[in-house]
Amino acid sequence: MPRPRSAVPSSPSSASSDAGGSPTGPVRLGPGAKAALVPATVEIRAGFWDTRRAVNARTSIPQGPNLLESAGNLNNLRIVAGIAEGEFRGGYPFVDSDVYKWLEAASWQLARRTPEDGGPLAADVERIVALVADAQQPDGYLNTWFQLLKSGERYQDLRWGHELYCAGHLIQAAVAHHRSTGRTELLDVAVKFADHIDSVFGLPGSGKPIDGIDGHPEVETALVELYRETGERRYLDLAGYFVDRFGHGLLGGEAYCQDRVPLREAANVEGHAVRQLYLLAAATDLATETEDAELRAAAERLWSAMTATKTHVTGGLGAHHDEEDFGDPYELPNERAYCETCAAIASIQWSWRMALLTGEARYSDLIERTLFNGFLAGVSLDGESWLYVNPLQVRDGHTDPGGDQSARRTRWFRCACCPPNVMRLLASLEHYLASSDAGGLQIHQYATGRCTGDLDGTPVAVRVETGYPWQGTIGLTVEETPADRPWTLSLRIPQWCREFRVRCGDTVYDQSDAPVRDGWLRLERTWAPGDQVVLELALEPRLTVADPRVDAVRGCVAIERGPLVYCLEGVDHPGGGLDDIVLDTTRPLQVQHRPDLLGGVTTVVATGRRRHITDAGWWPYASADSAAPETDGDPVELTAIPYYAWANRQDGSMRIWLPTS
Repeated sequence: MPRPRSAVPSSPSSASSDAGGSPTGPVRLGPGAKAALVPATVEIRAGFWDTRRAVNARTSIPQGPNLLESAGNLNNLRIVAGIAEGEFRGGYPFVDSDVYKWLEAASWQLARRTPEDGGPLAADVERIVALVADAQQPDGYLNTWFQLLKSGERYQDLRWGHELYCAGHLIQAAVAHHRSTGRTELLDVAVKFADHIDSVFGLPGSGKPIDGIDGHPEVETALVELYRETGERRYLDLAGYFVDRFGHGLLGGEAYCQDRVPLREAANVEGHAVRQLYLLAAATDLATETEDAELRAAAERLWSAMTATKTHVTGGLGAHHDEEDFGDPYELPNERAYCETCAAIASIQWSWRMALLTGEARYSDLIERTLFNGFLAGVSLDGESWLYVNPLQVRDGHTDPGGDQSARRTRWFRCACCPPNVMRLLASLEHYLASSDAGGLQIHQYATGRCTGDLDGTPVAVRVETGYPWQGTIGLTVEETPADRPWTLSLRIPQWCREFRVRCGDTVYDQSDAPVRDGWLRLERTWAPGDQVVLELALEPRLTVADPRVDAVRGCVAIERGPLVYCLEGVDHPGGGLDDIVLDTTRPLQVQHRPDLLGGVTTVVATGRRRHITDAGWWPYASADSAAPETDGDPVELTAIPYYAWANRQDGSMRIWLPTS
């Protein structure tokens, strides 16, 4: 087995020469990586994200083993290991991945505990890791669907079999487990599986039996991280082989499987959203580790096209329920928006890699939007129920079909990819908040806590205190710094922010004269412990319009405040529903913080009216010059809540985009 690189983080002299970064995060760049930034070490101590992570730690993650038990995932492993009898349960070839995602989430959670605090969670992890190891075949292969139902058919259904997809999640769980606990049991399983895959897959003429790719990318980015953990170059090369074989017809040329066009040639994202995003995360990893300029250019091009033409205001991705597809440019429906929670997670993971590679703030702008809206809506406030899809509107009188694609929160899913995916992102969230380079520390996302970076082996650290996103004041105090060396503290000015003020010592700036370049407020000086910076972001509520080519919301506006997108819920507007609501844009928006509502939220109060439309009879269409007149309705007070908090009280209607006439 290759020797892991787990014990000691790198101490780079510059981000591009010896990347390294946080030793316990999902992304730890290799020693030869050429990245602008490396992840910093962050501890979240209080505030908004601390609360959400506490629910994840207290409720969501601990309930995982029982849910995986009831769904049959764990018993499938027992049967394969020869310690139980029965039949495969779960209905899909990828159910093993739910176990691995839970193991990853639990491992990141364990990283925040002392050894004395291990308790039941550590015992659950140890038990399930041992079960996974027992289920692995002697040659390294592991997939309970094929071992129980399709014996002798390994890698014969690469389009749908998800064998390498499951292997990828196993590898990511193993890396998390090793980085968090220092133990190698699961890493040994992952390395053995990766070596098996490397012995099977390769180009024609390589002497390997299969030239193929998995219909669901995931193993590629996992192999890069396994290379980073072990130093074994074969894993990086194998990831590169897989990424470059997409788009060459190995899976019939389907866009659904990312096989229609080679990634290097693609003009826009397409097909199954999660598959595309996982593939792009891998491509970005490869560009970072190998200095592949063509892959980097493709990733930048596709990210720009995606955000400009295929991203909902919530950061959500995926217009089609059919094949969980991106859809066409500017095809961004409301009530039929798919916006799978896993797609939001994949978008965050990819954008973080792009932020590290390029150093550009725009990638963290999208992370913020997606975190607070498209992602966080996927889990209930109590951490016990979930949304697989995240529509932007639920109509009055909606008849819900139930099942995984319901617009109602669900305890668990038959296809349960989203819940453990949410768990693993929340458990590792601190690793997406800050970075450092040879010149200083960058704060990408604002949360109360402590951020520590590395300047050529010298630590720098700042304490952050904020009531964000409800309040726009962010206070930073320098706690560690070299005494005689200037460095730059960089603060991201969000894309949505139009007015801000910053005080740094005796100097005060605002948006007209602050040293902001490409979204970063850069404060360079020789710092001393106790130095303070106060950034004040104006959080006035605003009305947002979409590109006019988005037909679904033409003539509508969305209410936003800070990073939060707002919506109306039927429960707050009795007596007529939401479909007839029209927003009065001439009236001011009022802000009210409600500690008693939905765990404590700031609402936006607006004025609207309900349309009064003359009944035109049995046919709802008429010529434009004889349409039934619409009369002004009575004014109605509208209460908008943060979108992430919808569907936490009762089932009913909801909408983000509000007509203005």
